Amino acid sequence: MWGWFSVSCTSEGAARITLPTFQENPTEEQGVAVDLAQDLIQRLHSYLDGEAVSFADCPLDLRGLSSFAREVLAACRDIPYGEVRSYGQLARLVGSPRACRAVGRVMAQNPLPLIVPCHRVVGASGSLTGFGGGLELKRRLLALEGVDVDMLGHRKGD
Repeated sequence: MWGWFSVSCTSEGAARITLPTFQENPTEEQGVAVDLAQDLIQRLHSYLDGEAVSFADCPLDLRGLSSFAREVLAACRDIPYGEVRSYGQLARLVGSPRACRAVGRVMAQNPLPLIVPCHRVVGASGSLTGFGGGLELKRRLLALEGVDVDMLGHRKGD
């Protein structure tokens, strides 16, 4: 069992996903974003059942985030299912090769985990580092995608 997720959408797109808790949080259906929220819930169920689900076509509501944060989240969103990238690789992809820690801060504040798959971002050596839902959940999500998490720490740094 994964627990309860929360999905919030606006007319602009997905705005927030909370990571699982074991305390039920009833869904409130309001506004025009209900269809998107229901679609996301269905996709999340499929993903957690082990299907390689794409969220690439899901509109996002990233208002209030800096342009740097949006660039980092876009680069993270491009990480394919079953693959990982390091914070340094993401920093280079957004044209800020020395901004590994800033990338880490953006990942820590990611409002849309799973849609923007921050669990696919690892340390330079491949080590599992930081995740809002805890490292055990990060490990489970990567394993669900077929990533050999025990071999990640044996990568060469970037």
